[in-house]
Formats: sequence, C-alpha cells, structure tokens
Amino acid sequence: MHPKTFPKLIVYACLILSGILQTLTLAPFNYWLLGPISITMILWFTSALEPHSNQSRSKGFLHGWLFGLGLFGAGASWIYVSIHNFGYASPALAGSLTLIWVTGLAIVPGIAFWLHFKLRTESYIKNALLFLALWTLTDGFRTVFLTGFPWLFLGYGHLQSPLAGWIPVLGVYGVGAIVVATGITLALWLTLAGKKLKSAAVAVLALIWFAGPVLNQINWSKPVAPEQELSVALVQLDIPQELKWQPSQRKKTLQLLDKLTRENWHNDLIVWPETAVPMLYDQARPYLDSIAKQAKKNNSNIITGIPFRKINQDTGRNILHNSIASLGNGSGINHKQKLVPFGEYIPLQDILRGLIAFFDLPMSDFRKGAEDQALLKSHQYKVAPFICYEVVYPDFVAERAITADYLLTISNDAWFGESIAPPQHLEMAQMRAAENAKYMIRGTNNGISAVIDERGRIVDQSEQFVQTVLESKFKIMHGRTPFSVTGSVPLFMICGVWVFVLLVRKRRSLQW
Repeated sequence: MHPKTFPKLIVYACLILSGILQTLTLAPFNYWLLGPISITMILWFTSALEPHSNQSRSKGFLHGWLFGLGLFGAGASWIYVSIHNFGYASPALAGSLTLIWVTGLAIVPGIAFWLHFKLRTESYIKNALLFLALWTLTDGFRTVFLTGFPWLFLGYGHLQSPLAGWIPVLGVYGVGAIVVATGITLALWLTLAGKKLKSAAVAVLALIWFAGPVLNQINWSKPVAPEQELSVALVQLDIPQELKWQPSQRKKTLQLLDKLTRENWHNDLIVWPETAVPMLYDQARPYLDSIAKQAKKNNSNIITGIPFRKINQDTGRNILHNSIASLGNGSGINHKQKLVPFGEYIPLQDILRGLIAFFDLPMSDFRKGAEDQALLKSHQYKVAPFICYEVVYPDFVAERAITADYLLTISNDAWFGESIAPPQHLEMAQMRAAENAKYMIRGTNNGISAVIDERGRIVDQSEQFVQTVLESKFKIMHGRTPFSVTGSVPLFMICGVWVFVLLVRKRRSLQW
C-alpha cells in the first residue's frame, strides 16, 4: 500500500509520532534503535525521496512542522514545568506559552522540509543526500539561531550504541547524520526496485556501523600519570528554587555550604553548583575569602557558581554576570557566555518585563561574558568551566577544551522539576566528555551530579532531589580527538556545498 493512498489524518499522526519516537531515543529512555525507524517513517509517509512533484512541494512545510511538533512537544515538554512551577504562571497560561514555544520551534524543520521538496531532483540518491544534508544543517542552525536551542539531537542517543566509536571522530552532529543515513537506507530499501543500488547502500551503511566498535578501541587521550587520581566532592544542596533567592534563606544556605564542605576538606577539589552562593561576588567577598583561606590551608580547591556585578564605565550602570570562581588552591573567574533566554535574560525586556511574573524571575538580567576569558586554575591544572546551558554547545566546548586538563560544568536543574530535562542535560555533558576524550565533572543543585570519564561513561552519580555530597575520583587526560581538532565545520561545509550546488542548478526554475 503506497503512503499516498493513506488518509491525511493517518499521515499527519504518523509524522507527529516520528518526532515523539526521536525523543524516546534520548535519556532517560535510551531506545536508540527508534532513531532510524523514525527517519524511515518520515521518508515513507512524505515520499520525500521520490522524484519531485508539484503536489508534494506544497506539503513540505506542513510535514516538517508536524514532525517538529512531535519532537519538541515530547522532548521539550519540561518548558511547561519551568514556566508553571517557577514562573508562577497558571496552568492555562503556562500551557499556552509552552504551545507557542513548541509550535515556533517546529517552524525550523518545517522550513527545512519545504526547502527539500523545492530542491528535489529526479534521482532517489540525490534526494537522499539532499535530505541528509538539510537535516544536518538544520541541527547546526538550531544551535546558533538567536541564542540557539541545541537540544534533542539524534546523535545523543548513541553513547552506548555501536556508533559510540564515531563520537570522538564526528561529534554529535556526525553521529546524528549516520542515524539519518541509516533511516534513509531503510527507506530506499522499501522504495527502490534495483537490487544493486539497494545492496550498495546497505553495504556502505554496514561498513560504517561495524567501524564504530573498531574506532571505540582507540584511546584518543591518555592519563598523564596512569596511577594518579584526583579526588572530588560534589556538593548537592537541594535547595528548592522558590526558596533560593529569599533573603531569609541566605544565612541557612551559607551555613549548609560550610557544613557540607567542612566534612570534605580531604578532597583535592570541592565543587559547589551554579549560583550556590546566593549573594553577589563583591557582597560575598568576606565569606569567600574565609572559605578560600580554609581551602588553601587544607591544600584543597573550591570551584563555585556565584553571580558577579561590575560597573559599566560608559553608563555607570551595574552589569550582572552568571559566573564561576576558583578559590583556595586555585584561581580565576569566568562569566557565562551562552545565556538562556527568559531564564537569564529577557529578549525585548522593555516590553515584556512586568507583564507576568515569569518575565521578572530572580537573576534574569544577566549579560554574557567576553569570548577570550582564560580557563580556571585548580592546583596546577587548567579547567575548562561551563555553566549550565553552555555544556550543550559542542563546538563551544571543544574550543575551550583544547588546552584544558579536564572539563567542569555546574548547573541548577531545579528549574526543570521532575521532568525529563535533567537526564537529557546529563547526557549532553556525557557527549561533550566523549567528543573531547577528557573527564567531565558535573555539579548540580539538586541532581544529577556526576563524574564522567573520557568515553562519556558515568563513573559515579548522585540521586536527584537529595541533599548529599558525591565523592569520586578522576584522572587528568591529555590528547586530542579528531572532533576536537576540526569541530563541526567540515561536516557543515560538505552539507552546505551540496545544498548550494542544487540551489544553483535550480535557480532558474524555482518560484520563491
């Protein structure tokens, strides 16, 4: 039965389902086999690989938008939790804002599908390559457009699949491209009649999948001292978000930090989570100096998140940064560069501030830090720090990881509540460790805190929603992966050139 004969509602429902299936390939579900199946479903129900036709062109945007509706509606459903639980919006308002967010994000794959149907040729293979290129470019576009939303990429589901060996070579975008290519091959097998072409496609794909375990045997980095391990204590305060910035909570928070830290001075490194100190850096200097003195006395180092204030020399106004500082047997301070829209800054704030409580959240007026900031120092080691959202940007992390001895990220995932976002966020931190073949230390306010090894495997992790200190060990790894050398640029260039070639060939016949 050809998909063109199916009722429209069946086709539309299956496209939404294909997006939902992609969410299930990621944490906390990890059904990675559903990724290629999802791609095959999309191609089968849209006939996207078949030669172009005027009718199919007109449906391209709708098909992509429906897929995006399923993907973001399921995978980014935690937006509702943040808006309702911590933005003090009613269920109806939170639901409406979430719907606007999801439907807006779905426009991106909608445009990609529209362009695919515009550029299709008479060749199944060229159409397949076009679909693969546009899918990959769309992932890249989602990463950089406005402040970016680099979430829910297919490659994240393969930290433990046979494709894991490709992660340090191609990164998350490249692994995602292999998943898409797998779905395309399955779709071609269902569509094409020629056995030779189908067999060739399957053979190439099988070679790629079998190469994964082989590549996984390569050690892209090596421990500087194989027998040496550093000890770390990850302090998980588990302070509810609604209490975090209340003045009455400040003293309790500082006392709690003191108590949990005092019991762990024997560790080389102690990590406090994002904005752990509920005061501005200049206000907290007496407290921080006291902690730094104790840390140095115990030959330990504390790395903590803390908001930072400085004066704009031109306007005389305060500038706030979401920052991370190294104290004691370490030094340096970094200001966050990748800010979360509506969480850390308000786009069009002159219009939106004051409309509803969600647009007036505490600490929602941060400014981005400079791009040329030095790494933190911890003892004699260089640490590449990433605050919350920053760890989801593959090339940003790779660039800063070049000269680092290890990677460190702090976060406050209390914003996500009991949703699927915290395990997704952890999974992305695992991917960054595997892409760069270096340990990743992850400290959070309410979980999931973890130590991740150079292959993206979790060494130790904490429970969620508990007040605890996770003690663990990690190693200093030196070496560079192919991805850390090239980043994603070569992959995007190849895809971009192919799309450009088809654009040039079609420039006379396209009707925009």
